[in-house]
Amino acid sequence: MLNPHKHRLLRRQIKKAGFTNEDLVKFQNFFNDVDDAYQSFDNDVKHIETILEKSSNELYKSNKLLRSQILNVEFRLNAIVNNIEGVIFKTDTHGTFEYLNEASEELFGIPVDELLNKNFTELLEGIKGKQRLKILEAFIRNESDFNTVFKFIKPSGDKIWVELRLQPSHDITGAVDGAIGTMMDITKLKDTEIELKQANKIKDEFLSTMSHEIKTPLNAVIGMSDILLMEKFLPEQAENLQVLKYSSEHLLALINDLLSLNKYKSKQVSLKIEDFNLSEFVQNMQLHFKQVALNKHLFFDVILDTAITEILKGDSLKLSQVIKNLLSNAFKFTDSGGVTFQTELLERKEHSSLLRFSVKDTGIGVSYNKQKNIFKSFVQANENTSQLYGGSGLGLYISKELLQIQNSQLQIESKKGEGAKFWFDIELKHSKSELLHEQKTISKTAPIDIKVLVAEDNNLNALLLKKLFNKWNVDFVIAKNGEALLDVFTTDDFNLILMDLQMPILDGYQTARVIRKMDDELKSNIPIIALTAFAEAEVGEKIARYKMNGYLSKPLKVNELHNLLEFYSHKKQQVV
Repeated sequence: MLNPHKHRLLRRQIKKAGFTNEDLVKFQNFFNDVDDAYQSFDNDVKHIETILEKSSNELYKSNKLLRSQILNVEFRLNAIVNNIEGVIFKTDTHGTFEYLNEASEELFGIPVDELLNKNFTELLEGIKGKQRLKILEAFIRNESDFNTVFKFIKPSGDKIWVELRLQPSHDITGAVDGAIGTMMDITKLKDTEIELKQANKIKDEFLSTMSHEIKTPLNAVIGMSDILLMEKFLPEQAENLQVLKYSSEHLLALINDLLSLNKYKSKQVSLKIEDFNLSEFVQNMQLHFKQVALNKHLFFDVILDTAITEILKGDSLKLSQVIKNLLSNAFKFTDSGGVTFQTELLERKEHSSLLRFSVKDTGIGVSYNKQKNIFKSFVQANENTSQLYGGSGLGLYISKELLQIQNSQLQIESKKGEGAKFWFDIELKHSKSELLHEQKTISKTAPIDIKVLVAEDNNLNALLLKKLFNKWNVDFVIAKNGEALLDVFTTDDFNLILMDLQMPILDGYQTARVIRKMDDELKSNIPIIALTAFAEAEVGEKIARYKMNGYLSKPLKVNELHNLLEFYSHKKQQVV
């Protein structure tokens, strides 16, 4: 009979197979082994189940702990992100916001819940103009490191400035899955920038106005000194007159340096390329500083490379300003020995020549540790240099800036107490002109057959013009303002009008407009030359707009004025 304590699977198989009691007795050892195997298997299964249950419990606890840690990290991360002033966002590939921190509500005035799952194009409705298209294209093209600033209008109507930074985001395979970015309210910074620009504009206007006010009386001082030197004077007065002329010209140079500094820093300087004769150019430099050398008992050697024969093209005015600054410094800081000004041909090309201009002196020199700073504005080699020698400390800075816009660099070689050498290399194109410019010496007292109408409200400038015109036998009338000029012009005929731009009642621009609209063609087409202390760059466009024929800068240069009158005198004769 089958033992009821045997394994259930064994009892079921014996019953199913139809074993008899005799069989059970006969194969008892076999059935016992099978029973032991079944019992052992059950024990193993129970053991495994116990282990699995324990593992499951441990996994559950670990998962619960991990979820808790994730939630904690997420909470902390959100706490950090939501306390950041700027907006942090994530969009999908279609531009739909998937994430926004709480700062977005404060920035745009729109709740985060309203922005999530909405497309960024809805936010662009608060942005005007080209910026909207620019941002849209950046999203579409998945532009990397995109950065822009735009003005946003909140639902409340408030306007803010926002800086947007944007770049594509990628999934684990490296494929683009949208964009991430930041937005920051920079309204205060932008307002400050606008205020600074406005302040800079006011500063520029102030400097221009002050330069005009200073140059107006200075025009009379320089002009009168020229007239006194043209007249007969006692021998002992010569030095006094030269001091008067030098002092007024020195003051003018300081004013021009300050104005030039303002222009260079605001990048308002442009080149005026014209033909010029290098030989005449160098000779003018020599004549300009000849008397300075004699007065200080210094030698002044001028060396011009005879291999330079071409007429050159360049901005000779700015080039001369650089060389005059270098020569002026050389003579200022040299008390014994002298100065050498040299022009060398470094390389001749088919259409241009590379030249080197150098100024070498035997003066006080510049120590090595000071050389890197002397090209800065208002910086001089030593603290007491200004007290001992004068000057504004702008000459070298302006020279450096003038050369940079001509693709050249100012160089220095010097030792303290052993003099200094400044030089620069510059490439100038050859002119197609085959004729050398004739050097003309025009007598300042040569009579001029012309009738001139002048608008000038400053009594000193008017007196200067009267004296010059009387010396040149010029027929002239001077009016106090534009209105007075028109009264004279309607009743008399003239060959030329010299028009001051800044006048009371009716300024030079308004007066020129009235003249150009006159029915009488002879009167409406009369040449009008603007007289002003403003730089040509500041008023040139406006002068052309009001159809004036040219420009004379104050303080007036006597020969330049004489040349102008002579030109229109010849033109008048041609018309007649």
